[in-house]
Amino acid sequence: MPESADLILPASLAPENDFAFTNAERQALRVLAEQAAELAARPIETEKRALWTRHNALKPTRPVIFCDPENSWNEIIPPEALACQNPIARAWEFHLRKQVFWGAQMGDDYSVLPYFPVEHVHQEPDWGLRQVQIGGQDGGAYRWDAPVKTEQDIDRLHFPLLRVDFAATQRLAELADSIFGDLLPARIKTSWWWTLGLTQTLVYLRGLEQMLYDLTDNPRLMQRLMALLSQGTAALLDALQAAGLLFLNCDGTYVGSGGLGWSDELPGANFSGQVRTQDMWALGESQESIGVSPRMFAELIFPYQLPLLERFGLTCYGCCEPVDNRWPTLKHIPNLRRVSVSPWSDRAKMAENLGDRYIYSMKPNPASLAMETFDEERIRLALRRDLQAAGGCRVEIIMKDNHTIRRDPTRVVRWVRIAREEAEKV
Repeated sequence: MPESADLILPASLAPENDFAFTNAERQALRVLAEQAAELAARPIETEKRALWTRHNALKPTRPVIFCDPENSWNEIIPPEALACQNPIARAWEFHLRKQVFWGAQMGDDYSVLPYFPVEHVHQEPDWGLRQVQIGGQDGGAYRWDAPVKTEQDIDRLHFPLLRVDFAATQRLAELADSIFGDLLPARIKTSWWWTLGLTQTLVYLRGLEQMLYDLTDNPRLMQRLMALLSQGTAALLDALQAAGLLFLNCDGTYVGSGGLGWSDELPGANFSGQVRTQDMWALGESQESIGVSPRMFAELIFPYQLPLLERFGLTCYGCCEPVDNRWPTLKHIPNLRRVSVSPWSDRAKMAENLGDRYIYSMKPNPASLAMETFDEERIRLALRRDLQAAGGCRVEIIMKDNHTIRRDPTRVVRWVRIAREEAEKV
């Protein structure tokens, strides 16, 4: 296997003409940046940051509310609403319009960023084999051809290689600063992963159905793959840390499967300026193994996640999967702070499990925003029931996983208003 120092490879990935913005595009971005900067400087943003900090420290607060419409942002800000044509300029415009909508209309506790994040230009980690995606055009459903078809194919895998275009990244930051840096300073800040749960990569390599068969028919193969993924991910974390390519997420960064990272407990002790994993939040989850028994999860999945999660200062666990029957295993994560309570969880059972010792990250069912009729009373009653079930917990209400809001941006605004009204009654 490659050494950790050899896992990050400089590469040339960005075409030269990607950086050519018209004067009209520059002006459109500057106008939006000015609006975002004004919103970020409001006193209420300071209050929201303090609210998240108290909440993340498990101090009593009102339920914190965060709405990220995810795929439905394309209905709030449709492609035809964008003024820019250059692909990078369009992505920046989309980001800035989201910030403005969050700050001016949404009404939740999202804190508008006082800077403009620029991610490294990079490719997804290369494990030696890659799935072939079939379908998925225009955001539709897809399947894939998994490359690990026999145990011998595992020998063709290697620790992940990360190709990064450092020169293009710097040019992007300089371009952003040249257009609106006096309003929103550009900050190179990359989230190299969303989850350290490993099973998403596992099913891409092996196939979802085949993975479920392997748990019973070939657990040794499963263990080989999980060990490789765990060790390879650990090596990549080492490489990113040594290269100074980790970034603090204890600010307004989205962490876990919902919530903002504001914290006065991070970075960790003896922080000298170069970010280490112990200075950051991490997420573990395993949605792909939702049908797996608690015993199989504890024996064949969790032991490979735990060494990664233990490295971090604070950890979140769970996304859409219910974690009720996995709690006897998950509670052994030493730095666990935020636990996802999905719509398919037993809310009362999870309230008993979490108490005031963890953040109860409550996920209302996103289908309520996708139905033909927006039923305010039904939404209100569901929130009231769930908040009552979570009584005594450190609650946040996270609306996410929206694939449509019926092209009606007012739905998210109305949902936030209802959630706030119900939260205030608790």
